[in-house]
Amino acid sequence: MSPGEHRLASLAAALIADGAGLSTAETRLVAQARPVDPGVIAQARAEILAGQDPLGDGFCLLRSAEERRQYGATYTPAPIIDAMMGWAHTEIPMPARVVDPGAGSGRFLIAAARKFPGAELIAVEVDPFATLMLRANAAVHGFADRLSVQVDDYRHVALPAVAGPTLFIGNPPYVRHHNIGAQWKTWFSQTAKRFGFTASKLAGLHVHFFLKTRELAQPGDYGVFITSAEWLDVNYGSVVRRMVADGLGGTAVHVIDAKAQPFADALTTGAITCFRVGRQPTEITLRPVASLDDLAPLGHGRRVRRQEIASAPKWSVFIRERQQVPAGFIELGELFRAHRGQVTGGNDVWIDSDAGRDVPKRYKPFTVTHARELFAAGAELTTTKDLHRVIDLPAELDALQGDERKAVQHFLAWAKRHGAHEGYIATHRRAWWSVGLRAPAPILCTYMARRAPAFVRNRINARHINIAHGLYPREPMSDAVLTATVAYLRSHASTAGGRTYAGGLVKFEPRELERTLMPRVEDIHGYLPQAE
Repeated sequence: MSPGEHRLASLAAALIADGAGLSTAETRLVAQARPVDPGVIAQARAEILAGQDPLGDGFCLLRSAEERRQYGATYTPAPIIDAMMGWAHTEIPMPARVVDPGAGSGRFLIAAARKFPGAELIAVEVDPFATLMLRANAAVHGFADRLSVQVDDYRHVALPAVAGPTLFIGNPPYVRHHNIGAQWKTWFSQTAKRFGFTASKLAGLHVHFFLKTRELAQPGDYGVFITSAEWLDVNYGSVVRRMVADGLGGTAVHVIDAKAQPFADALTTGAITCFRVGRQPTEITLRPVASLDDLAPLGHGRRVRRQEIASAPKWSVFIRERQQVPAGFIELGELFRAHRGQVTGGNDVWIDSDAGRDVPKRYKPFTVTHARELFAAGAELTTTKDLHRVIDLPAELDALQGDERKAVQHFLAWAKRHGAHEGYIATHRRAWWSVGLRAPAPILCTYMARRAPAFVRNRINARHINIAHGLYPREPMSDAVLTATVAYLRSHASTAGGRTYAGGLVKFEPRELERTLMPRVEDIHGYLPQAE
C-alpha cells in the first residue's frame, strides 16, 4: 500500500472497531493498521453521519481512474443513487434483502439501509480495500449487524433462498473485454447458452453482471442498475437487450447524456435499467435525460411496445429525438453511403511488416490504419508518407506463379504460426487469408474519438480498415462537390448524434453518420467558410 492508502485503511479499521467476520484479505489490511488521531476519527464519523463518503472519496483520490479501471471501480454520485432507490421503494416498499454486486464503499447499501430498515444487506466486492471502507461506513451508520460482505467476484456468488423479494441494485463495474480472462469469457458464453442467448466474447464486465443477475434472480425479484449505455446498440449488448425485453423483465431504461457527467471521473453516457424479474412487459419506457436534476423520478418517458423494441437491432433510436431538418438542408445519407472499413482480424499480421516484405506490392495497398493519420492529414490526404500497407490477398491464389507464389506461401506459413487462420474473423471469411478491403472511398472519416469526426478528401485512393468510415456517393459526383462537402463538414461537424462511451470516446455508427445535416448540393458553396 502507498502511505496514503495505509492511512485510509487505518482510519477504516479504527471506525470498524470490531474485526469479527473479516475475510483473510481484509484481516491482512487491518493487521497493518496504525493508531489514528481521535480527532481524525471523530471528523470522519461526523462526515459519514452527515451523508458524505469521506472514505470512498479518499479512495478515488488515492487511486487514479486508470488504477481503478482494472476493477471497473467508478463511484456513483448521490442524485443517481437517490433516483434509483426511489424507484425501488415505489415498486416494492420492503424487500427481504438487497444485493449490491459491485459495492465499493457501500454508497448504495447505505441508502438501502435507510430506505429498507428491515432488509438483509449483501455486498459483493472483489477489492478488499474497498470492502474495508464499506464495513467502516456500515459500522458508523449502524447497520453492520444485517450486512453480509462477500469479498469475491460476483460471478462466483450463490444466494440462499429467502422469503420475499430480492432487490438487485448498484453500478456493475465497467471493464472492457480485453481485460477479462478466457475462463470468464467461457463462463459467459456457456451461461448465456443455458438461457438460449447467443453471447459474444467481446462483452464487457457489466454485461456479465446482468447475466449473473438473471442467473441468480427469482420471479418476484426486481432491480435497477446503472451502467454505460453502449449495450443499447453494440452487437455484444444483444444479451442484455434480450434479457431486458424478456426474462429479466425490463420496465424502463433512462439514458443520461454524457454532458451531464453521471460519473465524475468517466465521461460516458449512462443507462439506468429498471427490471421486474419474471414479468414479460407489454411496454418498456425509454427516456433521454439531459441533466441529473431531471433524473428523478424514474417514471416518465416514451413507452415502446415490447414486440417493437425486442426485434430492433439497436435501441438508441427509440431514445434519440429525431432532429428537424431545416429548410434547404438534407441528411448526408441522401448523397452518400457510409461504410466502416474492413476488420482485418489481426492487425499485427495483416498490416505489412518484415514478414510480408516479399508479398507483391499490388496486394499491399496503402491503407489508413489509425485515426491519427486522418487527423494529421487536414482537409486532404495527399501523401502515403505516414501510411502503412495492408496485405490483402485474393481469395483464389491459383493465378500466382513462381517467386510470387513462393513469397505468398512463405508469408501465409508465418501467419499460420501466429494463429491468423484461427481467429473469429478469419474463420468467417471465404478464405482466411483474404482480408477483403473495401474500394477506395473519395471521402474518409474517423468514427470514434474524443472530438468531432474528421472528414478528409482521399486524393490518393487509400484504403481504410475499421478505424474509419468511407463515404461513397450514391450517384456520380464532381470533384468540386466532393471538396465542398468535406470543407462544409469539417467546419460544422460536432459530436452531436454520436454516442459517448466510457472514457469519453464519441462513436458514430454508419447510419448515425448518415443522419448528419448538410446543405443541398446546389447551396453548399454558400455555407463554406470565407477565406480572409
